[in-house]
Parts: sequence; C-alpha cells; structure tokens
Amino acid sequence: MRANTRFCKQLLAQRRTFSSTARRLDNYAFIGLGQMGYQMARNLQSKLPPSDTIRLYDINRGAAEKLAQEMSAQQAGGASAHVANSAADASREADTVVTCLPEPQHVKAIYESILKDELPPRPGPRLFIDCSTIDPTSSRVVAAAVDKALPNGQGHFVDAPMSGGVVGATAGTLTFMLGAPDSLVARSEIVLQRMGKRVLHCGPQGAGLAAKLANNYLLAIENIATAEAMNLGARWGLDPKVLASVINVSTGKCWPSEVNNPVPGVVKTAPANRDYQGGFGIGLMRKDLRLAILAAKEADAKLVLADKASEVYETAESEERCKGRDFSVVYRWLGGKE
Repeated sequence: MRANTRFCKQLLAQRRTFSSTARRLDNYAFIGLGQMGYQMARNLQSKLPPSDTIRLYDINRGAAEKLAQEMSAQQAGGASAHVANSAADASREADTVVTCLPEPQHVKAIYESILKDELPPRPGPRLFIDCSTIDPTSSRVVAAAVDKALPNGQGHFVDAPMSGGVVGATAGTLTFMLGAPDSLVARSEIVLQRMGKRVLHCGPQGAGLAAKLANNYLLAIENIATAEAMNLGARWGLDPKVLASVINVSTGKCWPSEVNNPVPGVVKTAPANRDYQGGFGIGLMRKDLRLAILAAKEADAKLVLADKASEVYETAESEERCKGRDFSVVYRWLGGKE
C-alpha cells in the first residue's frame, strides 16, 4: 500500500513538473503567413490562453495586420496577438518560434536574421519549429546555425513539415512529420497539436523532411499514373465513375484515385469539379519534386521516374489552362475528357 502511495506521489510530481514546464512557454512567434501559415497561426493563437502572447511576422505586413485584427476580434479569447516589424523582432522574447516559409533560401535567410544578434536569455531553452518543406540538408544547416548561436542547449531546432493542405490547415487537422531528438518530442507535440491532429515522430532532426519528400515523390508519380489510367479507360469507352470504383477496390487504389480523382464528376469534393481550383497547386508539386530529386542525389538514391515526372509537371504548368491549378490538372494536359 505504501509503495502504491509513493508511486502515485511520484507520478503526480512528474505531471506537475511537466505542466509547469509547458506553461512557461508563454511567448510565441509565428513567421510566414502564406496560405498555410495564416491558418496555422490562427489555430495556434486560438488554442492558447489569454495570458500568452504571439507575435506575427510576414514580409507582407498587410497579411500580419489582417490576421492580428481577426485574432483580436474573436470572442473565444486566445493569446494576445501583435504584429512584429521583423523576424528578429518577433523572436526576441519568444520561447517558441514557428516558421512556415516557401523555399530553402527563405528559411536560411530568416534564421540568419534571427540569429545575427545575441538573443536575450529565456527561462528555458528556446524551441524553433520549422514547418517549411525544404531539403533535409538545408534544414540541418539551419539546425547547426541555431546550435552555434545558442550553445549549451539554449536553443533547439526541429523540422515538422505537414500534410493536409490549406483545408487541413484551416480545419486544424494537419499531420506533422517531426524530425527531432526524443527529448524534444513531447514539447514539440504540445505546439503542433494546437495546429493539427497528428504528429508522427520520424527520427532525428531532418527525418521529418525526408519522410515528407519521399511521400510527395510517390504522390507525384501516382497522380500522373492515375490521370493516364483514367484517360486511357475513358478512351476505351469506360464510364469514369465505373473505372474509379474498380480501381478503388483493386490494387491500383491510391489517394489520387480515391480522394483527388482528376476527372470531373467522379469525386464531388475533388478540385477537378472546380475547374481544378484550390487543392495542392501544381507549382507546389513541382517544388516538392525538385526537392525530392535534390535529396535523392545527396543520398545517392536512384529515382528512375523523377526526371520524366518533373518534365510533365513543368510542361503542364507552362500552359495557361493548367497554370496555378491543382496538380491533378495533369489530366487536362493529357487531353482527358472533361
């Protein structure tokens, strides 16, 4: 009985310590308010208590000001929101910094600006969470820069690219692929789960990006193959809905066939029914495919279909009828019947 009582007291003490540590992290910075970041920052702020503070920065100051106004107007409360004048300004007093930026060069430049001046000490180590989709090597370069600028465990950098698109970012249902040491998983999850639904720990720093790029490389190939198969079946006289129903109970089933089918009228919620508007832009798929090819070269991994797939997306995007649309518009580029 005494042993059980002692165990319960120890468990309660651990919970109190964890809770106390988590609540110290009351100053946040969110940098990068594009289509994804805007929605992610809004979800993060809304799920923080009013005693917390979040500072927003984007190169487009208007986007930051608009978001701060929306945050202030909401009746449900949330953290106090402020617009920062720079990434460094947003991060100076932050315990947790979240970045969501377009390209590797943007991530490197933002962190260089944050780290160029000595950051004032915080009650505990700063946590930098980068949700950008970049190559693992660039991410590790930034992680090394953080370690150098904030030695002796004063700061930690983790990668957490996400899946779910703008719809998932808005609904707070994103899946994050986390690259971090075991010691930082719990702390990272506290933040990420305020912006999404699942956090998958993939391994050490850089592993989240490796997983994301491998997944999106597969998606890029599946999308082209699905568009080709649907076009082939239609030209043989098959009803697209019938063909999709066969594929989706057979070995060809995949996300592009079941959820994001490229043929209008097959899946009601797919971008194909909105003139391929919304969804995952073909330009973004081109970018992720390029990063996957870069990562493969660095890892000496052979990607037999990569160059051809890249050519397909580049050529399709160059046509006005496909530019700026969901990547399933490859079906239109192939001459598929709409």
